[in-house]
Amino acid sequence: MSDANRRSKNITEGVARAPNRSMYYAMGYIEKDFGKPMIGVANGHSTITPCNSGLQRLADAAVAGLKAAGANPQIFGTPTISDGMAMGTEGMKYSLVSREVIADCVETCVGGQWMDGVLVIGGCDKNMPGGMMGMLRANVPALYVYGGTILPGKYKGQDLNIVSVFEAVGQFSAGKMNEEDFCQIERRAIPGSGSCGGMYTANTMSSAFEALGLSLPYASTMANVEDEIVGMVQRAADVLVAAVKADLKPRDIVTREAIENAVAVIMATGGSTNAVLHFLAIAHAAGVEWSIDDFERMRRKIPVICDLKPSGKYLAIDLHRAGGIPQVMKTLLAAGLLHGHCMTITGKTIAETLADLPDVPRADQDVIRPITRPMYEQGHLAILKGNLSPEGCVAKITGLKNPVITGPARVFDDEQSALAAIMAGQIKPGDVMVLRYLGPKGGPGMPEMLAPTSALIGQGLGESVGLITDGRFSGGTWGMVVGHVAPEAYEGGTIALVKEGDSITIDAHQLKLHLNVDDAEIARRRAAWQRPAPRYTRGVLAKFAKNATSASTGAVLD
Repeated sequence: MSDANRRSKNITEGVARAPNRSMYYAMGYIEKDFGKPMIGVANGHSTITPCNSGLQRLADAAVAGLKAAGANPQIFGTPTISDGMAMGTEGMKYSLVSREVIADCVETCVGGQWMDGVLVIGGCDKNMPGGMMGMLRANVPALYVYGGTILPGKYKGQDLNIVSVFEAVGQFSAGKMNEEDFCQIERRAIPGSGSCGGMYTANTMSSAFEALGLSLPYASTMANVEDEIVGMVQRAADVLVAAVKADLKPRDIVTREAIENAVAVIMATGGSTNAVLHFLAIAHAAGVEWSIDDFERMRRKIPVICDLKPSGKYLAIDLHRAGGIPQVMKTLLAAGLLHGHCMTITGKTIAETLADLPDVPRADQDVIRPITRPMYEQGHLAILKGNLSPEGCVAKITGLKNPVITGPARVFDDEQSALAAIMAGQIKPGDVMVLRYLGPKGGPGMPEMLAPTSALIGQGLGESVGLITDGRFSGGTWGMVVGHVAPEAYEGGTIALVKEGDSITIDAHQLKLHLNVDDAEIARRRAAWQRPAPRYTRGVLAKFAKNATSASTGAVLD
């Protein structure tokens, strides 16, 4: 390079650097700080929901830990939507949208500020996949800190959680619960901060992130209000700074085999149906080949070894006290069902991380079962196909005596009318409810159907009434339910062509979802079908509806 060119380059860099450094001086930086790594802290704290109301002390611990490790923490915020509060309302349509907004926040701040690494702190359901997708897109050294699970509420000697309230609504409306018990459950179910306590979506995703290698061991099942979680965050800060120095990036860790590890843990713990949608999106962000059929491949070889709500007995904090996700992983690894060579953010492999744990769970607990005595021989998240869902759909089949039903369709084009029919006693054993125009584009935003499914459970119809939808389910849902039906109704999928009284078969044994109407009649109906007008034409919901892909590919926007 000539002297003139070198001088020109130095001037250009100086023009860019001087205002940059001046901005940092204004925030209290001194000269030696510019030799330290700049680490983002994506803080999901808010007082919108108890899932996130306890995150600030974790963000404070992260800042202190990063400074102690010789880094400059840079805090920025990410939003959240409370699924539990939005459930059954128009607000629920913003929940999946918030996954994309959170991912965009992380990618934008990390990329815009040239951060050397990022530590993401989140609690509520979409904080988890949104933060992970942002980490993978930015692809600087990164670590996910889960805000922690909630402790159980208590009433009359029973543990309570958020789903207890939704199911109590159905019991109360059916005359199976008195008003005093209903009100006490409502008041006591959520005793403090932390994410919903069962193996629902937040705890499912946190557990999967630990198995993926981008969270610390035991971090996924700690309680938000207990002190050990603060120490975990401080360790996470040290680990992340070391990863920055080693240049260990998320896409180095999130391989196809690492995703298989994560899905194995999802199956083994009886996790949420939402994990299917979110891991399709996470794999997309990582550039890893992964399809909806891969979940079915994994289901067939991974047993359910944890007895966890919603279809089981225990909560995430019970799992933590029984050995946590590391014990689940070691049990799977010893059975040859996990890839031990996969790398983690600590710089150790999965096998190295689990080396000191026993191959068999402790005998003094029954939350985690030995591989020889599973809850179910195969996984619980079945991918069904048929003329109603040629692209695939998701059924959670644990907890059911017989996951097969053929019955008359009860058709609803929105959630509210379906819930009203349940509460009015209009849904009978043997019916198959069809809730449609609730997919990524049609909802828009693919809202969750916890209110109607919990009402069915509360009225004692969970085993005898089927429910299919192109929307989603809460991680707390169980019963004869099938979600993510694709193609969705708004795109002209067969679910849009179902008429009241049509015969529908749900058969999880044969992995079939079928409309029992002849092909010629279906073709006539399809020729007559017209796409309804979009429910939103401006704003974030309209943008999501326009750009979202099918649920069978993760409902991603890019």
